Amino acid sequence: MNNQSSIQKSLAPPEANAEAIQYLNSLQLEELQMLFFSETLVMVSDSGEPQGELTIDVQMGKYKDKEVGFFSYCLLVHAFSRGFLSKTPFGNSLLGYLSMKLEILEQHSQEFIKFRPLPMERKTNLLKQGDQMAMTRIIKDGEEVKTEVSFFPWHSIAGFISEAANLVLLRLMAWRQTVPSSARFLALDTEGNLCSSTYQALGRQTLQVGHQQVEVFIVEHNVHSQEGIPMSCQFYLLSDGHLAKRVQVGSPVCCMITKVPVLREEDEIAPPPVFGKKSLVWEEDTELYSKFLERKEELRLSHTSYLRQHPEAQALVSDFLLFLLLRQPADAITYAAEYFGAFARRHPPPPSLRSSHRPSPFRPLDPEREAGDG
Repeated sequence: MNNQSSIQKSLAPPEANAEAIQYLNSLQLEELQMLFFSETLVMVSDSGEPQGELTIDVQMGKYKDKEVGFFSYCLLVHAFSRGFLSKTPFGNSLLGYLSMKLEILEQHSQEFIKFRPLPMERKTNLLKQGDQMAMTRIIKDGEEVKTEVSFFPWHSIAGFISEAANLVLLRLMAWRQTVPSSARFLALDTEGNLCSSTYQALGRQTLQVGHQQVEVFIVEHNVHSQEGIPMSCQFYLLSDGHLAKRVQVGSPVCCMITKVPVLREEDEIAPPPVFGKKSLVWEEDTELYSKFLERKEELRLSHTSYLRQHPEAQALVSDFLLFLLLRQPADAITYAAEYFGAFARRHPPPPSLRSSHRPSPFRPLDPEREAGDG
């Protein structure tokens, strides 16, 4: 059964206030570059049992405008989680493209719960189209599928914080160690309706992570829905934006780190050397830095594409590291030569039951052993 409906928003949406707009306009590229990293947290139940994993990655990316066809730099946000609720699989994924002011360019999110009688899945796609934002929601409840399409005028969503933008904004607040408490942003509730969204600083706290104690900056995020379910979530953030713990009100699981990551620090720019001619600081040259980012992204995409087309390469390296760590040979280089030597085309594959007396071509011959063999 497939029910489709196209809904045009007729009610005037809520508005973000001036503090929220000003905060977003204050973002600088130098700050955002400090927020580019990946992190992984473990989902745990109330009893402390592991239930799954959450991974969040923020990087510089490229986005192709579907209307004009040109590429531009953007913030690329990817989040992914899988876990269990009372032995029922659930999870969600998020892929978002944002401007440097955290404006939505495109976002795809999906969440599911595989209940045995009636599995549920919900997909939400956001796309900037000219002077409006289009939202498509596909909800599967068992065999029933419902599709909704909504449009929001672009001027009416100033100060809108998408799911992807929220992850970046939290890292920024931790980096600044301040929260715009008087700012009122916009967000989408569980029903796809625009509503207000606020952040509040709850102070600092010492958190035990393994055998270490770390100081965290606590931020509470509230989505004030009028028609859907209000959402409140607390984020325990390290000084560089890493997420140490996340607790959502009403959720039976929370997310937390198992070890303290290496904290990022703001780069200290050393004074330039004194020469007759001032050296070029290429990072400050817009054209050179743009070419560097472009080349870096090309290499990343090329490497990712190659590994995607040749999954055996990653499996081969993983197997080698596994055997290396299990056997822990004293001479790692010789061990690597012996391990990968079996894959050389010029040598026939060794028999499955290899004799332990067969000499290795990578080790020096033993005269006594060779004489005994003769």
